[in-house]
Amino acid sequence: MSIARKTEFGSINIEKEAIATLAGGAISECYGVVGMASRKFFKDGIAELLKTENYAKGVVIRKKEEDLELDLYIIVSYGVRISEIVLEAQKRVAYVIKKVLDLNFKQINIYVQGIKVID
Repeated sequence: MSIARKTEFGSINIEKEAIATLAGGAISECYGVVGMASRKFFKDGIAELLKTENYAKGVVIRKKEEDLELDLYIIVSYGVRISEIVLEAQKRVAYVIKKVLDLNFKQINIYVQGIKVID
């Protein structure tokens, strides 16, 4: 499924995987974020750390009527305030998606799937 946009030159279809890759790359660069996590836990409640090519597994994009919602699943580093990480990550993802794709998301929800101790 893709998101269609109309311009004066024609129509543009943006695949959800492209949005997921862009959002995953933007959030991975945020301070305190170790990486993207899968939406589903393994059987012992351990989150899987995703590689760049699998960011779509950690991103959910929903279209409700005309509004877009984005869910991101991340793993954060130990010792950093989670509320600050999430707030800055929301701002960065919203900025990057607006700048690159000219899309506005009504909600950007970030779910912390785990905390990792960095040596």
